[in-house]
Formats: sequence, structure tokens, C-alpha cells
Amino acid sequence: MEDVYILAIETSCDETSMAIVKNGKFVDSLTILTQMDTHANFGGVVPEIASRMHAENITMVLEETLNKSHVTMEEISAIAVTYAPGLLGSLLVGLECAKVLSYVYNKPLIKVNHTLGHIFANNLENDIVYPSLALVVSGGHTDLVLLNSEFDMEVLGSSLDDAIGEVYDKVARVLKMPYPGGPNIEKKALLGSPTYDMPILMNDDSYNFSFSGLKSYIINLVHNETQRNNEIRINDLACSFQKTAVDELCRKVDLALTKNQVKNMILAGGVSANQYLRKEIAKVCKKYNVLLHVPDIIYCTDNGAMIGAAAYPLYKAHIFADYKINAKSSETIKKYIEQNDK
Repeated sequence: MEDVYILAIETSCDETSMAIVKNGKFVDSLTILTQMDTHANFGGVVPEIASRMHAENITMVLEETLNKSHVTMEEISAIAVTYAPGLLGSLLVGLECAKVLSYVYNKPLIKVNHTLGHIFANNLENDIVYPSLALVVSGGHTDLVLLNSEFDMEVLGSSLDDAIGEVYDKVARVLKMPYPGGPNIEKKALLGSPTYDMPILMNDDSYNFSFSGLKSYIINLVHNETQRNNEIRINDLACSFQKTAVDELCRKVDLALTKNQVKNMILAGGVSANQYLRKEIAKVCKKYNVLLHVPDIIYCTDNGAMIGAAAYPLYKAHIFADYKINAKSSETIKKYIEQNDK
């Protein structure tokens, strides 16, 4: 069968990224241009600045991606792009670029859900074996997804409020850590002990998550201790927070593995780069003799390669988009699955 080369574009937040992926698995070329240093000056991503920088950088990223590749635009099979969810302005830059390339070079256009991209990032290094359980953890999502096949997925549970990555960043901000907060929480936690009492999270048998109470508890704790001029043991508090949050993720995964017959599990999303989370999830998987798959660090955070991997099954099924598609700032993986079922 002739090789399929997909040029994939990812601009959902503050990384301008493109990749050329062969047959949904082999990364021929990958470029990631981050805006992290710029947004660090503001303590977080500023949407207006992010979209402006995408517009300034996207042609340069395209040129670099093609220069590093072994194929030309004429040899590209299709153009894939993240259309949801994410920052609306940022998504629009990538989407319009994809439409232009699709039109000029007469290539099929494939729209990809960003969260699905994180899941299929695992196909870049290991074949996803169905059925599998996926835990998607990022700044915008905390989902437990049962993967029966490439097009048959069931969302078992999701966060009812804040996503785990969002809570990491907000707690880091309260503790006056620089952006991005998640990696800094992880570093501080390694130096501390879980000596602070934390609230009990959703103590039920559902697969859903709730982290807003934990976030509010830490915000109030820091405020009260500051008002009393008491010392805040940053390392211990970071460790206490991380242990409580990860314990809840592990508890839900444990519950899902008890009730669903799978032998493979994948960890996906930006927070999957967290080494403590990887270690604790691995313990749960070992308990049930389940094989854990986690992508390489470069494929955990936002990148074009994961969009190319997710686009490949859509290409094989001839599921293409037209030029009327628009960006969506919010689209859960559950909503995406429901729409495709129709």
C-alpha cells in the first residue's frame, strides 16, 4: 500500500507546531515553536498575544517543517488540523492555514479534536491495542476513556469542574511559582513530605473527578497562614497537594480496571509528563497485570505529530472536512464522539 504522509497543524494554545507523519506512526518531521517565555511574563497564557504570535510564526514553522522532511508538499496526502478545543484565536490561525494549504495543493482536509490527538500520540511509539483504558490529563481535560476501537470510544468519567492541569497551575500561582506551574509543583514536591492534611475528594464509585475543592482549600490555607504570619512550607504543601490529586486519579483508574476487561492502558495529555503520576499509575496497572503505555515527553505536550497520528484513521476512512468548518473553543471528547456517531 502506498505510504500516507499527513501534514498536521497544532495551534490550540501557545505552541505553534507542525509535523509530517507517515502512516500515522512515523514522524518524518516535527517543529514546535513555543511561546512559553513570552507568557511567563504574565503568569499565564494571554489569548490575544498567543493568536498574534501564531500568525507571525506559522509560515516560518511550515517552512522549517518542510525543510526537515523527506517529502514535498506535492507528495503530502492530506492536511490535518486541530479545530477544537482550545483558544479560539489560536485555533483560527492554524485552521485558516490548513484551509489555504488544502485548497492551493488540492489535498483533503482533516479536522482533529485536540484531546483525541493526545490519545493517539501513543500510536507514535506503541500500537494502541484495543480494548484499552485511557486517562487523559491536561490543562483542559481530565477524562477516563474506554477505547474499544479507533472509532468506538466511551467516556467513562470526566472532571466535573477544574481539569487536573489547570489546578496544578493555579496552586503554583498561589505558591508564587513561575509559569508554567505544573512542572514547578512537581519539582518542589520531590523535596517535600505530605505533612499537610488535605480534604477528601469525590469519595464515590463514579468515574468522575472533582478538583476545585482541593484548589480552594489550598488557596484558603495559604491566605490564612499568610494573615497569621505563619511559615508556609512550600515543598511540603506542594507534595501534599500532588499526592492527594494523583491518589484520586489512581483511585478512579483502579476502579475502572476492576470493572472493565482491558489489558492495556494509555496515559495521555500534558500532565502525563509528570514522573510521579507515571510511577503511581504504573503501580495500579501492575496490580491488575495491565500494560501501561506513555508517550515520549515530547509527544505529551501539544505537538503536531499527535494530530497527524489521530488524523490517520480518519484518512483511511475517508472522513474529510469541507472549508465551512470553524474553530470551537470548547468541545469535550464525549461531544466529539457523539457527533461522529451520528
